[in-house]
Amino acid sequence: MPVTLHTPATELMPADIARWSAIPVAVAVDLVREAGQIDPALRPLRPAGQQPRLFGLAVTVRCEAPDFGAVLHALDVIERGQVLVIDAGGYRDAAMIGDILSGHLRAKGVAGLICDGAVRDAGTLGSWTDFPVFSRWINPRGPTGADKGAINLSVTIGGVAVAPGDLMIGDDDGLVVLSPHNARALIDEAEAKLAREAVWIDGLAAGKPAAEVFGLRAAIRR
Repeated sequence: MPVTLHTPATELMPADIARWSAIPVAVAVDLVREAGQIDPALRPLRPAGQQPRLFGLAVTVRCEAPDFGAVLHALDVIERGQVLVIDAGGYRDAAMIGDILSGHLRAKGVAGLICDGAVRDAGTLGSWTDFPVFSRWINPRGPTGADKGAINLSVTIGGVAVAPGDLMIGDDDGLVVLSPHNARALIDEAEAKLAREAVWIDGLAAGKPAAEVFGLRAAIRR
């Protein structure tokens, strides 16, 4: 069956997501829990402390691995600032994307790449400081076939449903997805959590007891 291209509903606007640009993945995950935390086995290629932040709306791809036809067609669909999200079903025996296609995405200004499957040319992809790549596997073997799959429909990434237009956030800790509803509903709470953490940091630095800083009940001494 040829690759199918679906038209996603546009829900999130720049104003809806701008405030999330300052929210770490750990804070977002604490709020959405299982509804948004992507399997931690999907890891960034760059070492911790050197990973560029991934942030943008999802363009989703479903591959019938080892066929990567949908990835090729997605090159003409994805726009600057978006994130290519590839559901390869965790397939590890062939890469769905490498440095040629990823380099094209990078040149277009795409905000990053997530592959629940394998990538290759990891040395090149991992050298880019402006194009974050998250993947479950690395495999030098290339795909076979280029005429199957689908673009811009709901997929499953790391055990979590991701719809086209969902907000994807990634950093050294991992990945989180926010549906339009959660992106709008949880931002106030996310910013409040960051503010509380700043108070904790200041309190500990000032030498206050942890029980006071975190509002704990007094420990029972025996």
